[in-house]
Parts: sequence; C-alpha cells; structure tokens
Amino acid sequence: MRNRPQLFGGLFAAYGLLTGPAWAGEAYDVGVLIWSDNIPGQVAMRKGLEAEAARIQATSQPGADSLALHVEVAGDGPEGIERQIAQMQRMVEQGMDAIIVQPTDNAALAKPLLAANAAGIPVVAYDQYILGGELAAYLTSDNRQAGYQDGEYIASLFPDEQELHLVLVEYPYVSSTVERLDGFLDALGAAGQRYTIVGTFLGVDPVSGAKAAQALLTRFPDPGSVDVVFTVNDGGGLSVVDALVQAGRSEIVVASIDGDPQSVENIRQGRLTVIDSAQFCGPMGAHAMRTTWSLLQGEEVAAHQLIPTFPITRETLDTYPGWMGPLPASFVKPWPSAQPDWSPTLRLVEPEPR
Repeated sequence: MRNRPQLFGGLFAAYGLLTGPAWAGEAYDVGVLIWSDNIPGQVAMRKGLEAEAARIQATSQPGADSLALHVEVAGDGPEGIERQIAQMQRMVEQGMDAIIVQPTDNAALAKPLLAANAAGIPVVAYDQYILGGELAAYLTSDNRQAGYQDGEYIASLFPDEQELHLVLVEYPYVSSTVERLDGFLDALGAAGQRYTIVGTFLGVDPVSGAKAAQALLTRFPDPGSVDVVFTVNDGGGLSVVDALVQAGRSEIVVASIDGDPQSVENIRQGRLTVIDSAQFCGPMGAHAMRTTWSLLQGEEVAAHQLIPTFPITRETLDTYPGWMGPLPASFVKPWPSAQPDWSPTLRLVEPEPR
C-alpha cells in the first residue's frame, strides 16, 4: 500500500497549504458516514467521534483551523448498504476535505472509495474495512486479541487433562469474527488445553443466535454433553445465553466478545458467561476523528491501527469502564497468560510490502 499521508500532504503542499499564512485558519468539511443508529455499540462509536470533534474545536485557538462534520446514517439491512453507497458518492461529488466511514459492507463501497481516491479525498474507515481502493487509515478492535483473551481464560478454568466438549457459534463471512475464532482456538492450543469441537452453528445477530441456540439444544439435550460455548459476538451470543438459561443448562460456561452491557451483567450475576472481551466503541470513534484531523494537518498517521480489547471477567469487572472508555490503566491479568500484562496501547500494524 502506498503512503497515503505523504501523498495527501504532498497534494496540499503543491498548493502552498501546509506551511505559512495560507495554512492558517483553514475550514475543513468532513463527511461522516454512520452504519446504524439502532446498534448500541455503533451509537457509542458515533458519540466518541462527535465528542472528539467537539474537543478539537474547543481547544483550537482563535484563527486556527476548524472543522465541520456532515453526518449521514445508512441504516440496517440491504437498503442501508445501497443508501451508504449513494451517500459516499455524494460526499465525493460535494468535494469533502475528508471522509470518515463505518462501512455497512466490506465490498460494496469499493466504487465510491475509488472515486474518492481519484479526487484526492482521504478516507478513514473504522470498525470495518473496505475492499478495493486505498484507505488513508483503518482503525478497528484487535479482534484476534479478543478471541485469545477468551481462550486463555477458559483454559484457566479447566484441568489440562480434561478434554473440553466445545461448541462454536461463529460467522465466517467477515474478517473480524474469523480473527476472533482463530485467536480463541490458538489460545486453547497454546495453553495445552485439550478440546473437541462437537458442534458449529452460525449466529451473529439476535435472530440467528436464537436459531443457533435452538439447534444446539436439540443436538445436545443432555447435561454434560457440552462444556463450553464460544460465541463470536454478543449480537448472537446473548440469545444463546438466554436460551441456555431457560433450558436450565447451568453447567455450560460461555465466552463471548463485544462488551454489551447485558453480557457484562450476565458476568456480574454468574449467568453462564464467564468472559466477554470488550471493544472500546467510544474511543474507536474518537481515534477515527483524531486520525482524520491529523491527516488534515498534514501529519503522517499509521495506516492500520488496532485498539485493544478488554477481558471482562468477575475478577476485572470493577476495572472495566464501559464502551465509552476511557481505556483503563495497565494491569496484570489474574489468570495464567502468555502476555500477563494488559496494556491500553494501540497496536500499529505495518502495511504488507507490495
């Protein structure tokens, strides 16, 4: 991937905008494309983004650069995907100085991204990637870390010699959930925990999660036939937990990912879920805004930024600040871990050589 920040900086330098009086007091129009205003985690991401924009404005000196956000929400489902394509294309045509986007679909926005590239408009994506075209920066949660944290914690709960009967509720169609599952299984292997995957079901939202739970209970009706259920997100995982509780399957432990407040409450109440590796949704939105502002200031930024996930367990509940953050201080995990120190530091991923 070529160095987008340098390209963007060079473009502005050609017009004399990076240094000297011409650069002072520039007013920037930033398009912001939001996926959904119905999904709580995504609402938290938007709040973090807008709060950071307000902070930037509030701390600017009189006569300094300023920014104006132009926000549009796509909405859910296939209609939302089509709506976001049109929204992004329109922002390109309007000549926004930068575009921040939470993609509704990894591939659908390729055409407007290419149009933004041709127009010299930097695009920062967060939460999801865009296939095709070039992003100035991409920010997301460290999804492999989330799965790994779940796996090492589960391994700490069982004797090494016990072979776990493991059920997976997965979604192998986007990179984030694939990385979570890979991390989970890698951690079990690294810990020397024996396991057999006895069932695999699809579930990523409440409806598919409920279907997965019903199929699980039908195939494994007997207590003791399943030891652990790993769900790749709380969207489907909360429905699984509800169904298992209603069926009286209290012997099963559940590991999940996202940090949904209901999942946190399940951990607090000892309601099957024992770990949920949480995203920091508010800080993700804030980092996307801060990265975009740095680009507009002609600064270089990391092309790929991974925000750490927090392992919520009954031992760490009091340390977890919630989706909006801020990221807590470093701490030592109170269970065996290959990396015992949890850190709030972002992980910067170097682009692969072309």
